[in-house]
Amino acid sequence: MTRQITVAALQSSYGTDIDANIARTTELVREAAGAGAQVILPSELFQGPYFCVSQEERWFATAYAWRQHPCVIAMSELAAELGVAIPVSIFEREGPHYFNSLVMLDADGAPLGVYRKSHIPDGPGYQEKYYFRPGDTGFRVWDTRFGRVGVGICWDQWYPEAARAMMLMGAEVLFYPTAIGSEPHDPSLDTALPWRRAMQGHAVSNVVPVIGANRTGHETVTEAGQTFYGSSFIADHRGDLVSSFGRDDEGVLSATFDLDFLATHRAAWGFFRDRRPDLYGALCQGRPA
Repeated sequence: MTRQITVAALQSSYGTDIDANIARTTELVREAAGAGAQVILPSELFQGPYFCVSQEERWFATAYAWRQHPCVIAMSELAAELGVAIPVSIFEREGPHYFNSLVMLDADGAPLGVYRKSHIPDGPGYQEKYYFRPGDTGFRVWDTRFGRVGVGICWDQWYPEAARAMMLMGAEVLFYPTAIGSEPHDPSLDTALPWRRAMQGHAVSNVVPVIGANRTGHETVTEAGQTFYGSSFIADHRGDLVSSFGRDDEGVLSATFDLDFLATHRAAWGFFRDRRPDLYGALCQGRPA
């Protein structure tokens, strides 16, 4: 019998009421589990609106220690009830420090640990450095009941080094919860297709399925607001889209993958056999000569 994994990505809009957002995510997780999904990915920071569009100190009050975070508590109970694994993206407070973090819940609801976002963007509409310290956990992979999964958070998804690091740690599937959309400084700039292509490239060069879950809808944290472009997807090991949403859809995407086939196919391609880390020193220098 081959090892198979069924994954799901959730796409939804979110408002300012954390309880309503948790209820909406719960509804979609139940739908995904009912369709057979085993590892179910909500989008980034689904606890509320994406507040990093501006710098306002009031948002620090919405961070929690990760074990006490309402999203973690609710999703833990749900994971145990349904027998599914859920990567839960949260705004985390640890003492005086704040992080954009992810708690990986296994199918019994138990937390497998915390990953803190490594790459923190800072630009118009995405002013995360005001709120979050750079992650101090390093990249993480998780042995869930259904397979070994790697999870990066949003801006991490643009970096091939992050995907490769998780693969070298034994990841069998890569997940990226996301909050991305319009660019307030340039209304003509649309990154939806490059966003997908970057992760499809990770799928190809690592021979691994990649799942991206983005939010959708228009949010008004600022007067101008921010429109999130959805476009959540599941790509196979070739980078081909096997399931995807448009910009305004809400619901569940799912797909099933044969992990044994993927392991064999990955070996046959030779990407990991033919690596030359002895030549990659420039990648570990801030400013190579």
